[in-house]
Amino acid sequence: MSIMEIKKSLQKRIVTVLAAGMIMIPGAYGLAPAPVAHAEFGWGSIIGAGIQGVAAHAQLTAFLKKYNDSEEGRQEFFEEMKKQYGVNNDAYYNRKIDTIMANLTAAIGAVDPTIYDKPYNYFINQDQSFNAFCTIGHNMSINTGLFSILTNDDEIAVVLGHEMAHGQKDHPAKGARRSLNMSILGAATGTDLGAIVAGIINNRNITKPMEREADALAFEYITHSNYNPGACAAVWQRVMDKSKGQENSMQQFFSDHPSDGDRRDTYVKKLYEYSNKHVTVKDGTVSVNGKNFVTPAAAGDMSAAERSYFVVGNLAAAYHNGHNKEAAYVDGKTVMLGAQPIMTCTYDDESAQKLADRLNKIK
Repeated sequence: MSIMEIKKSLQKRIVTVLAAGMIMIPGAYGLAPAPVAHAEFGWGSIIGAGIQGVAAHAQLTAFLKKYNDSEEGRQEFFEEMKKQYGVNNDAYYNRKIDTIMANLTAAIGAVDPTIYDKPYNYFINQDQSFNAFCTIGHNMSINTGLFSILTNDDEIAVVLGHEMAHGQKDHPAKGARRSLNMSILGAATGTDLGAIVAGIINNRNITKPMEREADALAFEYITHSNYNPGACAAVWQRVMDKSKGQENSMQQFFSDHPSDGDRRDTYVKKLYEYSNKHVTVKDGTVSVNGKNFVTPAAAGDMSAAERSYFVVGNLAAAYHNGHNKEAAYVDGKTVMLGAQPIMTCTYDDESAQKLADRLNKIK
């Protein structure tokens, strides 16, 4: 989608949402309007009207109490989401998401058992843009377009883990309250909830600190799963690779999101720490103990740089779990370090045996 098309789409969504009296609570990967609130909360009549701070808080609190906190309300909200966005029932994609969500739920449960108090609702919608979002009530949706960019489960798990981190920290509801409080503080008279809705539409309720917290938690969740922790960096490299020659649409509209490169580099630092400061990567070259190990070649639709982060992730896991105490060896075309696979070599890579020998010298 071109920048002009994105702008037109954004304008269209804002007009539609304001006309319907909706509150928009986006997640990290794009605009994600929530369903229309029911009439008993009076959102339609409030839009554009001046209302005093206490009354505004009461309206928002009532809305969140039902749709964010109660089981009946969040299920009702979820059904409205499906009606609004449409459901993609593709069996392959749904099996993939079911598996990833089950794995992530177990991983999150290992560090935050409260996830079982409010299990996530999720579905794949029909939108063809690259996006996934978590809104109030632990209600999630994944755009069909996500699968046109991400093709492996590890990277998809990073995206969904990030969104679940927003849910675990109740960022959508906290962001809405923060937006309301800021509006009240800046208002000389009554609070214009229409302006607050417009601000939420423009993604002003999810702050950069919230985004960074969700990124950090996503890494923690992934390290408690069987997914490659290097995917946390690789996914942002992939997004940049796939958008070369195009402006970063997210950064064009949402300055409260960290840049793709910043997120990738932050994850590289986390991988270094996770490896007990043994493994890192720079310009596509993976280093172990300060010595060059390998510069992977591009493979399939994966760039050399993207692939290097997966190698770093495997090595970091090996060092974190103590496999570095064992010898590196070759299993077919795969370099192993103890029980941990490190890299499966392609025709364009150095031989697996050569890499295993090198790893034994520097590990």
